[in-house]
Amino acid sequence: MQTILVVDDKANVRRLVQEYLTEEGFHVLAAENGRDALFVARGEKPDLILLDIMMPEMGGYDFIRIYRQESRTPIICLTAKIEESDKVVGLELGADDYITKPFGMRELLARIRAVLRRVQPDPLDGVSTAEVLRVADVVLDRATYAVTVAEQPVNLTPSEFELLAALMRTPGRVFSRMELLDHLPGEAFEGAERTIDVHIRHLRSKIEPDAKNPRYIETVFRVGYKFCA
Repeated sequence: MQTILVVDDKANVRRLVQEYLTEEGFHVLAAENGRDALFVARGEKPDLILLDIMMPEMGGYDFIRIYRQESRTPIICLTAKIEESDKVVGLELGADDYITKPFGMRELLARIRAVLRRVQPDPLDGVSTAEVLRVADVVLDRATYAVTVAEQPVNLTPSEFELLAALMRTPGRVFSRMELLDHLPGEAFEGAERTIDVHIRHLRSKIEPDAKNPRYIETVFRVGYKFCA
């Protein structure tokens, strides 16, 4: 049974989400602010976190800043904010998806399942869980969810991992931003193509010897990105 941590300062939201997801077969934990969520997440190791942004004690952004240094657990932000800049801030920090309040439970469930499929692919869906990709000195192992560059481990978020996997499967092929967006759960908000630029910038900062002069992930002007063979 997969575990989901719901973090929201409104008790009615926590209760409704917890009851619904429990009926859908999840083990659901709850916390009312980012500080408490850190304690629960560190002890219980949830499979996914639903995280409100505006909370007392410790807000969602501060939680992501701290927790992303410790874990790659996927995070879906719950927010009343609808500005693209707010969503980009969360993505910059390491969030994997956004859902805007008020939201429907069916939409929330679909987003959760989409994110979890990316992190824990079904062996029957055509993607081998034993897949290992090697291009130059970059190695991506889906079975262990690990990436190394020149034999040094690299810590990626689930979205960064999926983007890198998509690029590495066909080195030299140019992907448009919309094509790459198909490899990420959710993220279909206005201006979503900018999401790809954010993730690519993060990827480069983690795998490139010099992120300003990338040797692995190349920008193709007005088209998109490719992984250099």
